Amino acid sequence: MPENVVRFGPAGNSESFTGKTVDIPDYILKMGLNAYEYQCGRGVRVNTAAVTEMGKKAREAGIALSLHAPYYISLSSLEEEKRIASVDYILQSARAARLMGATRIIVHSGSCSKISRSDALELAKDTLKRAVAALDEEGFDDIAVCPETMGKVNQLGNLEEVMELCLIDERMIPCIDFGHLNARDMGAFKAFEDYARVFDYIENKLGTERMRGFHSHFSKIEYSAGGEKKHLTFEDEVFGPDFEPVAELTLKKGAHPVFICESDGTQAEDAAQMRQILESKR
Repeated sequence: MPENVVRFGPAGNSESFTGKTVDIPDYILKMGLNAYEYQCGRGVRVNTAAVTEMGKKAREAGIALSLHAPYYISLSSLEEEKRIASVDYILQSARAARLMGATRIIVHSGSCSKISRSDALELAKDTLKRAVAALDEEGFDDIAVCPETMGKVNQLGNLEEVMELCLIDERMIPCIDFGHLNARDMGAFKAFEDYARVFDYIENKLGTERMRGFHSHFSKIEYSAGGEKKHLTFEDEVFGPDFEPVAELTLKKGAHPVFICESDGTQAEDAAQMRQILESKR
């Protein structure tokens, strides 16, 4: 599979997809895309035969696969049992990822509503260190863990916190959700410089290589005082963020991220629009 290629794909299946798991690669190609994120947000339950066949077809088609780990992972929980369980959920995700040939696992970090952000971050770091050790023990050192920037104010996972988590190990690749960052800061992305600061911050903290190869979620998101409220589609003209500055910066920085679109029901269609925007700026 060629490296240094900017990739675009959907998070799960658009409403327009009517096939089975094994048909996903054909659909992705038909939409002009080259990435796909398998959703295990509600638990790691996969049909071994189906995802293995899907992964084989994806490899042959040059489609990069990633996997979203369960939403209920809480790296920063005050309850040690939940943190230990979170390590196991990451392991379960890695096993499913290996079956289909996915190389990245996207992970939520949890809440910090009952403790200080710094204390929550320290708990999350410890949990991730345990997860890395467990992944190594099972031979999953080739699968990248991607801590995601989160959209609600009381969640751990602003840009700075995700960078700190990624410093734990070089296999950590940040998942930059531009919609989440925009929502948690009440519409932070207004000018080109606001987007540029994200790219520069990643590069300053993690180096050029990880900045260029970051993972990304992108969608327009409605927000309120608490941050993220609802995922929208590209038809929305009220809430951001805009993809044009991200596309320009991707090319300017020589970056090759995996962009996964999380629009509400039109994620493949909007991912195709994102790819067209980037190509128009070359």
